[in-house]
Amino acid sequence: MTRTLTVDDCLVAGIILVAGLAAAFLLRLLLRWLGRHATKTRWSGDDVIVDALRSLVPWGAFVGGAAAAAAALPLTRTVHHNVNQSLTVLLILVATITAARVIAGLVRTVTQSRAGVAGSVTIFVNITRVAVLALGCLVILQTLGIPVAPLVTALGVGGLAVALALQDTLANLFAGIHILASKTVQPGDYIRLSSGEEGYVVDINWRQTTIKSLSNNLVIIPNGQLAGTNMTNFNQPEQDMTLLVQVGVAYDSDLEHVERVTNEVIAETMKDVEGAVPDHEPAVRFHTFGDSRIGMTVILGVGEFSDQYRIKHEFIKRLHRRYRAEGIHIPAPRRTVTLQPGAGGGAGVEIPHQREASIDSVEAR
Repeated sequence: MTRTLTVDDCLVAGIILVAGLAAAFLLRLLLRWLGRHATKTRWSGDDVIVDALRSLVPWGAFVGGAAAAAAALPLTRTVHHNVNQSLTVLLILVATITAARVIAGLVRTVTQSRAGVAGSVTIFVNITRVAVLALGCLVILQTLGIPVAPLVTALGVGGLAVALALQDTLANLFAGIHILASKTVQPGDYIRLSSGEEGYVVDINWRQTTIKSLSNNLVIIPNGQLAGTNMTNFNQPEQDMTLLVQVGVAYDSDLEHVERVTNEVIAETMKDVEGAVPDHEPAVRFHTFGDSRIGMTVILGVGEFSDQYRIKHEFIKRLHRRYRAEGIHIPAPRRTVTLQPGAGGGAGVEIPHQREASIDSVEAR
């Protein structure tokens, strides 16, 4: 039989509880100081750990103080057991939430560092968080004396029925996992589907992939459809790519002079324009005797897909200005129209077959 509760017991328990609260407050201040120093490091994982411990450690100090205060009171064995069990469940709950935050944050950090460009892979983060929370719930049930084995068996049988009802959702889930595991697509990659959609991959979650187009619109594609379609990834195996620009010069041009001038313009563009690759070896390749010009292809180095429009714009302007200064002629398409007298004294029109559509000269007979 326990003794009667006295004022001294309440005073001692109060002092212990206040000490636990003070320790929790001081530990939170210490962790906040550590958090400011963690932000200065290169690794972002320490930020996640310190931020999570900022919740766990103060709660642990408070629970420890409450348990010590309860032990100082003359409680019955049943009440003391219930209090300790309640505090244990509270501590396990806080630890589970903290562990879920830490592990999910570390997974997000790792996936973002491997993905390259900003963007979050929420499919791995969500799966990790749910797994940790489920494990923590099982530990809490076990602590409360609730049998876990029958519950797990029931969940297994019920999970089969749920899987049959959610076939499309599970198909998208496993398709997303397969896409990320195979590294065919990562957040930050610029992709183009055979159906015409294209843009930067923003996120791959448990059901769908979000793509941000160059027009700043979001395109939502189910993971199963993305895994089953033909796709071009402009960031794999390397982010750098080549840009082909078609140019034509007149037949009377000095091709050696044309090649030298074009290479100089390429070098200038690669040096001055943002997004260009200065180390890329310039290339000029003549390839076609056209109807009115000699065609050539200029090969430029581009840092990423969206840079090609700005680089092509600047290159064409500079090349056109330099060709005019050097006297290199870019001929326009020609077509000859011959006017001949027709039957009955009228004039007939005979147009010789040409591929180009513009009219350069008209001869009258």
